Amino acid sequence: MTPVERLGLALLHKFDPETAHGLSLTALRAGLVNLPGPITRPRLQTTLAGMKLLNPVGLAAGYDKNAVAIDPLSRAGFGFIEVGAATPLPQPGNPKPRLFRLTEDRAAINRFGFNNEGAAAIAARLAIRQHSDVPVGLNLGANKTSADRAADFAQVLALCGPHVDFATVNVSSPNTERLRDLQGPAALAALLDGVMQVRAQLPRPIPIFLKISPDLSPDDLAAISEVALTSGVSGIIATNTTLSRERLRSNHKAETGGLSGAPLFEKSTRVLAQLSRLTEGRLPLIGVGGITSAEEAYAKIRAGASAVQIYTAMVYEGLSLAADIALGLDRLLARDGHGSISAATGSGRGEWL
Repeated sequence: MTPVERLGLALLHKFDPETAHGLSLTALRAGLVNLPGPITRPRLQTTLAGMKLLNPVGLAAGYDKNAVAIDPLSRAGFGFIEVGAATPLPQPGNPKPRLFRLTEDRAAINRFGFNNEGAAAIAARLAIRQHSDVPVGLNLGANKTSADRAADFAQVLALCGPHVDFATVNVSSPNTERLRDLQGPAALAALLDGVMQVRAQLPRPIPIFLKISPDLSPDDLAAISEVALTSGVSGIIATNTTLSRERLRSNHKAETGGLSGAPLFEKSTRVLAQLSRLTEGRLPLIGVGGITSAEEAYAKIRAGASAVQIYTAMVYEGLSLAADIALGLDRLLARDGHGSISAATGSGRGEWL
């Protein structure tokens, strides 16, 4: 972190978390943030579900919900970015306050509830984005009041799919009531079938990822892996936020919602390793949850990830964390004699099983 970035973070932390979130996006759009541009090295360049990445460090969904800062984020050092979640209709989400910093735990709890401006508005912004070497994807969601939530995912993909490089089916957010019920094998298979039918009609067949919860049992993980392998999805993102509150110190630990950040690292990495064992390289995995450093990103890769995503750690470490992690990964790969990300993927899986 530069002194300027450190000062900016300190100022943002004077505001309530949701206001600070909005101010950071405003600063990005206004050009007030120093951006490093694309970060790449030969060892970092990789392929994820057919997409060429300059580096394997992505931005997780939830930061740029309405696709308002795609162009600056594409110059922030990420190898790929994911915006959203988008729902068919605009919705305000849950009542405020709904975002909480757990500073002592380097974590956050959110119960946003898929607040967004709706797929039409988001599609319009995606359609005019500047195309770069950084793939842009969209997290697909469902409206809280929808009579057919499974159909919502296909509807958003139909509208926004022509303008993105990948899409993620998000049935794992804990903040929309009964949404996680769609992770059941039968419901998930039907939902994915509808999504894949829409994918087949897009101008180009983009990768479809499935984002899962860290709170699943081993039997649930096995069932979901089987559905993923037979449905035609391109990979699995492990994981979303957790409902667990183990070993938290913050006064906000009793707040309802999904927990993200450092306390999620171990739990999400164990789920990732289990998925790696279950899928045995037949599907690429994206590791997300609690990454705060290059060492932790490398641990996710060694546990089975082909790429990683970050978000909450930037609240405490700044946007420069993306570039720091990417360059740190290059050093770690060189140290261990790996010439590529794929050479390291899964090399330490047994440590997490």
